[in-house]
Order: sequence, then structure tokens, then C-alpha cells
Amino acid sequence: MKITEALLAEHVVFHNLFDYIERTTPRLRTLAEVRALSGLLDAMLRAHGEVEDKLVMEPLDHCLDQFGQNEVIHAEHDHIETVLAQVRSCRDLKQAKKLLLIGVVVSRQHFDREERVIFPLAEKWLKAKTLTELGKNWVTQRKQVLG
Repeated sequence: MKITEALLAEHVVFHNLFDYIERTTPRLRTLAEVRALSGLLDAMLRAHGEVEDKLVMEPLDHCLDQFGQNEVIHAEHDHIETVLAQVRSCRDLKQAKKLLLIGVVVSRQHFDREERVIFPLAEKWLKAKTLTELGKNWVTQRKQVLG
């Protein structure tokens, strides 16, 4: 399995999570519920992002810089982290819900960029053997997470 295929499969899981958060957030009744959902999203995004950075972004650094995508990708990561951190510190339920939904929208936009720009770039600039080797590294990392 190529790394791009593995990460796209993870994206499918995230898109389902985004859908769930968008459906559920308006019905949440407490800050604790909003924070718990935000914390789950944050933890999952961080784990996914670390793997993605190491296995796709680093090998593509030269291309991403050349196409002006490196700064954009990192700015999006920072924006998502900032919004989800604001949910944790927010004391107003309505505002916390709004921030969580903003985090989902920004995450969707970020994933869309990766799917339209970054992954096709990886397919174009990295050899098939490299993509497969990175996919094996992904499997190894995921097995370590599972113990």
C-alpha cells in the first residue's frame, strides 16, 4: 500500500468524524461535552498530522516550498490547533460550539488541500517504490500505536 492510499483511508475516517461533529454539536448541552468532542478531534488530528508530516511532507519539502504550499499547510495546522485550544479555554457554551465547528470547517479545507494538491504531488514527484516504502513505514507506526 502506498502512503497516499493509507492517508486517504485515514481521511475517510476523519470526514465521518467531521460529519458526526457537525450533526452533534448543535445538540450538546454542556461545555464539558463540547470540550470532550474537541479534545477527541484534536488528539486524532495530532496523531494523523505527525505521521503525515514525517512520511509525506518531509520527503516533499523541496516541492512544497517551490509551489508555495509549505507555509500554507503549516499555517492551516496552526489555525486548527489554535481554534481547538480556544475551545478548551472558552467559558461560553455557544462560543465553544461555534469554535468547534470552525475547527471542523478549517480541517475540512485542509484535508481538501491535501487531497487535491499534496497527495497528487507526492504521486508525481516520489517514485512508486518510495511511496510503497513510506506506506510500510505507516503500517509499522500504526502497529506501534496499537501496541
